[in-house]
Amino acid sequence: MVTFSFREYGENLGTRPLGKRVREQLMPLLEQDERIVLDFTGVNVVSNSFADECIAKLLLTMPLSELKSRTTFRGLNPIASESVLTALQRRHLVTA
Repeated sequence: MVTFSFREYGENLGTRPLGKRVREQLMPLLEQDERIVLDFTGVNVVSNSFADECIAKLLLTMPLSELKSRTTFRGLNPIASESVLTALQRRHLVTA
């Protein structure tokens, strides 16, 4: 299992350009067959736009079921968790 640390990109993750950059760093790991821990330990804020650009847009390359089976989240505080969940739900409705 590989750990991908979002804290390396800052305590406050808030823009689409940053979300795109982080997603581009994450994609090569997802293309391998290992499970990935998406570790948000030490991250205070995850904006809706960052969550959509970085996490939810992964649904453009794989179905939600595959994303769930290949990843697990760690260290999300309640507010950041809500942003990620909302982005995934919205993107899933668009791609479904």
